[in-house]
Amino acid sequence: MAVICLTSASGSPGVTTTSVGLAFCWPRPVLLVEADPTGGSGVLAGFMKGTTPYDAGLVELALSPLSTADALRDVVMPLSPNVSIVVGTRTHAQAAALRDMWEPLGSALRELEASGQDVIVDAGRLGLTGSPQQLLDSADATLLVTRADLPSISAARSWAETVRQPGSGWRHPGLLLIGEGQPYRDTEVSKVLGMPVVADLPDDPAAGAVYHRGANPPRHFETGPYVRGLQAAAQSVQAHVSRGRFALVEEARR
Repeated sequence: MAVICLTSASGSPGVTTTSVGLAFCWPRPVLLVEADPTGGSGVLAGFMKGTTPYDAGLVELALSPLSTADALRDVVMPLSPNVSIVVGTRTHAQAAALRDMWEPLGSALRELEASGQDVIVDAGRLGLTGSPQQLLDSADATLLVTRADLPSISAARSWAETVRQPGSGWRHPGLLLIGEGQPYRDTEVSKVLGMPVVADLPDDPAAGAVYHRGANPPRHFETGPYVRGLQAAAQSVQAHVSRGRFALVEEARR
C-alpha cells in the first residue's frame, strides 16, 4: 500500500514507540525500517529487551555487492507473523556512510507494494547528520510526530514551514499528534503548523512502554485506549495516503 515515514523536530515525542506500535497494529504485512541516524537499535534494545543480538541491518545492506532490492531480503528479520524489521546502525558514526543508499533503498521499498507489504520508517529526529532525507521526501506519507504542548509545537514550527513547501519538501506531509488536548486541540496545532493532523494517540506512558522497552502489558492492554488509538491511527494514515495518491492522479490529468 505505501511507504510511511515518521520523524520529529526535537525532544522525545515517541517516534520509535509510535513506529513499533503502528507496525504491530497494522492491518497488512509491514516492514519496519530503523533509519534513525542517532544509532543503536531502539527495537533490539527496547522492544526486544536486548535478547536478540545484532545480526545484519542497514550497514550490511549498504556494503552488499548485490542490488539494494536483492540485498534487502538478506537483512530483513521477522518480529512476528505480520511484522519484520531492517535494523538500523549500531553507532551514529555509521549513519553518514549510508548517504548514497537512501535513494535506491526508497525505490526498493516502493517495490514491496507489489507483494502486499507496507513499510513504516522510523526516521528519528530531523536535521541530524545522516538523516534519511531521500526517504522523507519520497515517502507516500511523511508524518511529523509532535506533542500538543507549546515547547513541542514551537520546535516543530520552523520545520513545518520548510517541509510543506511545494516542490521542495515532503510529497504528502502531515502531523501525528501525541496527547491531543494536552493542552492544545488538533485544530489549533494544525492551524499553527499549517499541516493536517492525520492521526493522534493518547499520551499513555505505561502502554507505550510495551513498545518502547518491552514492558509487561498493563491490564486490558489489547482493548485499551492506546492500542485502539494505534488501530485508528493506522486507518487514518492509510486514508491520508489514498487521498494523496488521488490528488496526484487528478493533478496529472490537468
